[in-house]
Amino acid sequence: MFEQLGDKVRKQLKGWTEQMAGQERKDRLQALARTENEYGVDPFGFNLDFSLAAVAPLLWLYRHYHRVETFGLENLPPGRVLLVSNHSGQLPMDGAMIGVALMMEADPPRAIRSMVEKWVPTLPYISAFFARVGQIVGTPENCRRLLAAGEAILVFPEGTRGISKLWPQRYQLQDFGLGFMRLALETDTPIVPVAVIGAEEQAPALMDLKPLARLLGFPSFPITPTGVPIPLPTKYRLYFGEPMRFTGRADDEDSELDKKVRTVRAAIQAMIHQGLKERRSIFW
Repeated sequence: MFEQLGDKVRKQLKGWTEQMAGQERKDRLQALARTENEYGVDPFGFNLDFSLAAVAPLLWLYRHYHRVETFGLENLPPGRVLLVSNHSGQLPMDGAMIGVALMMEADPPRAIRSMVEKWVPTLPYISAFFARVGQIVGTPENCRRLLAAGEAILVFPEGTRGISKLWPQRYQLQDFGLGFMRLALETDTPIVPVAVIGAEEQAPALMDLKPLARLLGFPSFPITPTGVPIPLPTKYRLYFGEPMRFTGRADDEDSELDKKVRTVRAAIQAMIHQGLKERRSIFW
């Protein structure tokens, strides 16, 4: 879809991104370039020029629609890192805003690689778009290769349980999977807990039509006040905690891994509570 817009449109969007970023940030964004093959992409399909074009509307949303504030970006360590975040909002706007924050606010800029569900590559056009902006299917092997290359990986261990929560469950973390902890232990990778405030209210789900979701092959089919999950202009606050390092074996019993996972979950929940206490309103 995006590739079909043509070079002219892509250049215009990239120019818009660089204009909004400013000259200093524009120059530093070039450090995000990856080794590309003869097709102009890295081994996972990432392309910097494509990403800088694609991020233009997201950067506008970041600055003018969701008016994102960040706290603790200085906690990001250099090199490989797992960012572990709460997930909500029916649409993955939270992941997009975290990605823009690391690209435009972090020092130095970082291009995160988000883990997407295995069914995403089955979606026409969207799968190619996600690959070009650096998102990959969240298999352990993909994660190992990216971490070995010093990448920053964004993980939502609640999965679809988090993004499709109903309104009464807002800001209540769902069960975390154990996979990210196995990877952290196996690759000796620090974990940075991330709390997102504002996504829960962007498209509150009143009910989930599970029979229709199963019919369409979707993980959920939420019904929101607007009928479809169009995000409202809620104000986002992103909190980045201090890096957490864990020791142990990646093949430990699930009960041992779960203790470590609960520590990360508790850190994120504490930041969520603090963020909710500090905000003045959902919209400002």
